[in-house]
Amino acid sequence: MMALRRVKEECALQILSIYSRFATGRVAYVPLLLLSLLVLGGLAGCEDKTPKASATQAPVEVGIEVLHPKSVPLTTELPGRTSASLVAEVRPQVDGILRERLFREGSEVQAGEVLYRVAPSTYQAEYSNALAALKKAQASLPSSESKAKRYAELIGQGAISEQDYQDAKAVYESDLAAIASAKAALESAKISLDYTDIRAPISGRVEMSDLTPGALVTANQSAPLTTIRQLDPINVDLTQSSTTMLNLRQAITSGAITVEGKTMKVKLKLENGTIYPYEGTVEFSGAKVDESTGTYTLRAEFPNPDRLLLPGMYVRAIIEDGVFQNGYLVPQMAVGRTPRGEATALFVDKDNKVQRRILNVRGSHGNSWLVGSGLKDGDRLIIQGSQSVRPGQVVTVQEMVVDDATGEIKPVSAATSSATEAPATAAKES
Repeated sequence: MMALRRVKEECALQILSIYSRFATGRVAYVPLLLLSLLVLGGLAGCEDKTPKASATQAPVEVGIEVLHPKSVPLTTELPGRTSASLVAEVRPQVDGILRERLFREGSEVQAGEVLYRVAPSTYQAEYSNALAALKKAQASLPSSESKAKRYAELIGQGAISEQDYQDAKAVYESDLAAIASAKAALESAKISLDYTDIRAPISGRVEMSDLTPGALVTANQSAPLTTIRQLDPINVDLTQSSTTMLNLRQAITSGAITVEGKTMKVKLKLENGTIYPYEGTVEFSGAKVDESTGTYTLRAEFPNPDRLLLPGMYVRAIIEDGVFQNGYLVPQMAVGRTPRGEATALFVDKDNKVQRRILNVRGSHGNSWLVGSGLKDGDRLIIQGSQSVRPGQVVTVQEMVVDDATGEIKPVSAATSSATEAPATAAKES
């Protein structure tokens, strides 16, 4: 204020000095006097409008969640494709003309069910010929057998020569061999005749037929007549990185992760995002790592009674690796990254000061990160208002909770009241 007054006085003196030079006998300078008076009036009306220094700024309020250790089910989500548990290509085993097709394309067939029939006339004739040859061989056997037995008695009495006895014995054994050969030929003819009925080697869903009745087929031809796929159960082939496998096995060995039972349970997420209603198990893990991709193969088996899963579908398998002991779930919205990719979060210490920490993230669980170390029971994590504070700043806190399913943040009081109101509402409706 004192400085402003000095400015006013200096301005007034300068204006009066100028006016005194030119005002004598000169009416034209009256406007200059008026202008000087207006300037002085304006200066007189000026005041120091600089605001006073504000009082100390109030601490920023942030929302915090109090962290506690818990046992967290550890899951891994892997991409994969479905494949039939059994696949069989149906081919003819004899030559001939297809006489008829006995199945409906796309239907379920049972193992041993006749699918095609080849014209059997040629093979029926071969079977009949083999049967006649067997009967002929069997007809000669009684005579040669009795002669060999009689000669065996006579040779002991010295009534016949050794040569006669050997000849009779050779004829008998030749007849036995002829019968055995005829039986084998008959069996072979019967097999060929049976092969004219082309049967399903496995149970499953049969695809469309590539040939129609009237087509010529040959034994063991390269082109299959049709293909059968067993869809219940169905397999899901998965790929997992070798690094993930190593981390999991080391964690199990150290005791950080506990595994229940000898098999790992698997859930399935379908292409449209829905969860498959049946649970499967891991039945096979690869014995080597693919050198080009650094991954190895897992195979899970799922029941498929409704035939909802078909071979070739893209799915994502959620594998229960085990239970992580004493882990912390940190909401993903509260976690940032450093330029080096390290996960960080803001916490409030016991003096209500903000501090930044680097987190050791082990994986994801819903909308949260699973942190294995670097935290302790009761740590206060900032989950709301982190953009308005910086490390070292004093803040006030309000305890809040995060819904892990939806990511919604609520005050502890509101979350508690909604949890207690839900059972009461259900009881009222019932």
